[in-house]
Formats: sequence, C-alpha cells, structure tokens
Amino acid sequence: MKLHKITFILLIIGGLNWGLEALGYNLVDWVFGMDSTIAMVVYLLVGLSAVYEIVSHKGLCRNCSQGQM
Repeated sequence: MKLHKITFILLIIGGLNWGLEALGYNLVDWVFGMDSTIAMVVYLLVGLSAVYEIVSHKGLCRNCSQGQM
C-alpha cells in the first residue's frame, strides 16, 4: 500500500507539472535544473508510477473494486 501512495504522489507532481508546462513553467526543471540528472530521474519515476497505477489501479481503488465505476 505504501508503493501505491508514493506512485499517487508522483502522479500528482507529474500532473501539476504538465499543467504548469501549459502555462509556460516547468516546476521540475526549475527546482532541479534544466536537463539535470535528478530531473530525468523524477520524470522516469513519474512515468513508472503511471505504468504501476495502470496495472494495479483496479485492485487498489475502493470505487473500482466495488463496481462503482
């Protein structure tokens, strides 16, 4: 369950960053530096989090597992 929470937080960070990117700002690049290794690691973790959530979401989501979707 901890992994689910971590991936959820990373997806929120990724979503907020995409929203800010639409407004001309990139929060991850601003915090860690443009084209930095740390920024690339953050992007990789956000992408892997998305894959994890796609694969595991239905089993972990209370609404989906109860058929409320």
